[in-house]
Amino acid sequence: MSESALIVVGVVPGQSDRVLTEAIRFAHRFDAELLVVNVDPARYPVGVAPDGSIVSALATVDVSDYRTETFDPELRDTVAAVLDPSGVTWSTFALVGDPVRAIAGIARQRSAEMIIVGTRPPTVRAAIAEFFAGSVAAGLAHRQSCPVVVVPMSPVDDEEPLPWSE
Repeated sequence: MSESALIVVGVVPGQSDRVLTEAIRFAHRFDAELLVVNVDPARYPVGVAPDGSIVSALATVDVSDYRTETFDPELRDTVAAVLDPSGVTWSTFALVGDPVRAIAGIARQRSAEMIIVGTRPPTVRAAIAEFFAGSVAAGLAHRQSCPVVVVPMSPVDDEEPLPWSE
């Protein structure tokens, strides 16, 4: 029996279900499993536990709060509510550090066929974050070789200004 294709799906708390519903569509089309990942940028990796999970510490100089990363239980419940009824095989994985490097790294490590992420909401705070940190989707497009599918969270009509134009 051949191994299923894998699609990595980046999620964040409070995100629209749209990324997951699009991931379901791709999983069905390509007979793929989903690896749903969440990245905590406030922590950095310091090692790998025997089960493959990430051991991390806070990204501050004076704190050595080491812990094995676990996927946020509330976020997992939200993901499960969308994915369980779909019949798609899925799992979660918690990552830390730079979201671009973390997602690209797990996609390479697991030989993912593609990565699916959403756009940021069109808010001033998101625009400032993107200005300083850059777009995760754009960064992913330059950090690895598998295709990146970007799901628009709040598409605008042709006549409307783009979120960064305001």
